[in-house]
Amino acid sequence: MRIGLAGVGRIGAFHARTLAVLDFVDELVVTDADLGAAKSVADELGIEVAPDAEALLASGVDGFVITTATPAHAPLLRQGIAAGVPTFCEKPVASTLAETLGLADLAASTGVQVHVGFQRRFDAGYRRARAAVESGELGFIHTIRANTHDQAPPHASYVPTSGGIFRDCNVHDFDILRFVTGREVASVYATGANKGADFFAAAGDVDTAGALLTLDDGTIALISSTRYNGAGHDVRMEVHGEKGTIAVGLDHSLAMRSAEEGVDFPRGPQKWSFMERFLPAYQAELTAFAEVVRGERTSPCTVRDALEASRIAEACELSRAERRPVALSEIKGI
Repeated sequence: MRIGLAGVGRIGAFHARTLAVLDFVDELVVTDADLGAAKSVADELGIEVAPDAEALLASGVDGFVITTATPAHAPLLRQGIAAGVPTFCEKPVASTLAETLGLADLAASTGVQVHVGFQRRFDAGYRRARAAVESGELGFIHTIRANTHDQAPPHASYVPTSGGIFRDCNVHDFDILRFVTGREVASVYATGANKGADFFAAAGDVDTAGALLTLDDGTIALISSTRYNGAGHDVRMEVHGEKGTIAVGLDHSLAMRSAEEGVDFPRGPQKWSFMERFLPAYQAELTAFAEVVRGERTSPCTVRDALEASRIAEACELSRAERRPVALSEIKGI
């Protein structure tokens, strides 16, 4: 099949390299607002370049992959939907909740398949945890702990456009929480702090955050994030149930060390970035998108799913700002 990709920044170039070696991709064409960057990636991979997204979509692509900076996601997604082309879009699909709501309505009304890039849904550990919950293996679930701890902070220029730590980092935890449990979040209480670089506070953001979420069945979820985890990139989930507990990310790459004498776990090596941590999941995610393009399955992560994760992030930002619990019913949804 012929796949078009818009945006060849860090994640876009990473996806282009992944797509270029997958068996189902016969032709790959890329574009970027910086055509020099697009040509550089194209030369590296021996693929085509289109002058812009309009030309790319008109070139007979079977599927469209959006990996640009966030402000371009919504306009490009509208173009993909208008062209009737199955579209993969990295999160977030839009810069605001209102625009996300509009895109969810548009995707639903047109029937064009849109797959949003929450790659943890394709990670083997999270899928095993979901199966354990669905099968009843753990009994009833009472507590969940989940974290996204970056090894080092992003560049200062990124933070003002990131949307804040809950929208940028923990939105992945919010999506995978819904995926693993099959439940919705009823209320949140969130907080955050700054102990690192001044540019976080200057942008109205925090470098470390935590949230207490209550699900619609009374399950408690404890969520944390930080931009400073020097021991390595640390993304995990613990699912605690009546009959047992299962943990995702608990292997020898764990970015911590034991204080107990004689314990040699974890032995390492650590993971240092989200791309290293989730490489197999990214490959599985794009393979699933190919199945969507071929009409073999519907989207495994819809714009509506992205909307629900974004609503939780919005509730957490509101809670942090106003220092109070926030019910999800306060955040507009469909």
